[in-house]
Amino acid sequence: MSAMGTSTTAQPPRGRSLWDDARARLLRNRAAVASAWVLAALVLAAVIGPWLLPFGYDQVDKQAVWLPPLAGGRLLGCDALGRDLLARLLVGLRVSLAIGAVATTVSLVIGVAWGATAGYLGGKVDELMMRLVDVLYSLPFIFFVILLMVAFGSNIVLIFVAIGAVEWLTMSRIVRGQTLTLKHREFVEAARAAGLGRTAIVARHIVPNLMGPVAVYVTLTIPAVILAESFLSFLGLGVQPPMASLGVLIAQGAQDMELAPWLLVFPSLVMVVTLMCFNFLGDGLRDAIDPKDR
Repeated sequence: MSAMGTSTTAQPPRGRSLWDDARARLLRNRAAVASAWVLAALVLAAVIGPWLLPFGYDQVDKQAVWLPPLAGGRLLGCDALGRDLLARLLVGLRVSLAIGAVATTVSLVIGVAWGATAGYLGGKVDELMMRLVDVLYSLPFIFFVILLMVAFGSNIVLIFVAIGAVEWLTMSRIVRGQTLTLKHREFVEAARAAGLGRTAIVARHIVPNLMGPVAVYVTLTIPAVILAESFLSFLGLGVQPPMASLGVLIAQGAQDMELAPWLLVFPSLVMVVTLMCFNFLGDGLRDAIDPKDR
């Protein structure tokens, strides 16, 4: 009786992709992982926190004027109008994060499209497009924002447009430099030989291979946008009362710091923690995607 054996085809071990290696390196970076968790907690608090508090961010209570922290059921105290600082801080964090996310998305879309097009086409088109970027770089940021607000009035949507319309310039330069390197790679030459048009090559082959550097720069652009909004709000050109942002709260706290130092301390602390987390996460992504770039 012949022995019947079951033959199994040995499966080759599944190789790890570059993204798997990058994720593993990122998870080994304790500062980046901790920053990601802290940012997730801040975003969650900003989104649902104001709905859980019994006080509105614009609710005035004359009996709670200058109320210090942990007094009268107010965890972080109240301001000169008796408004709860914790409620205003959570709403301000939500507004600042929203401005950072939206303005960065605007800069991402415009910057990637502009830089990839200029880098791939090259020649006179590249020269013309990048000279326009240089001209826009020469315009003072504050002057540009003031012109927009004089022309269209002051509102929060205009802040998104103003900041996003400036931050895309650096993004376009980074994308252009990466595109100049990628457009001579073998896979791009193969796509060109297969008859793909310029738009298809840029959309299907150039842009997807830019996502690593772009993702790193996005994490560094968001804190820059938040700082820009805070600077504008500190000057009175940003978010207008009674709406709050981190910049508005810091500006108001600076005015009343002698009478109520907690109005400056808590918003400044949240601002510092948020910016540091984004920077640590950006550094971790940079090291994970390109470990030689340290």
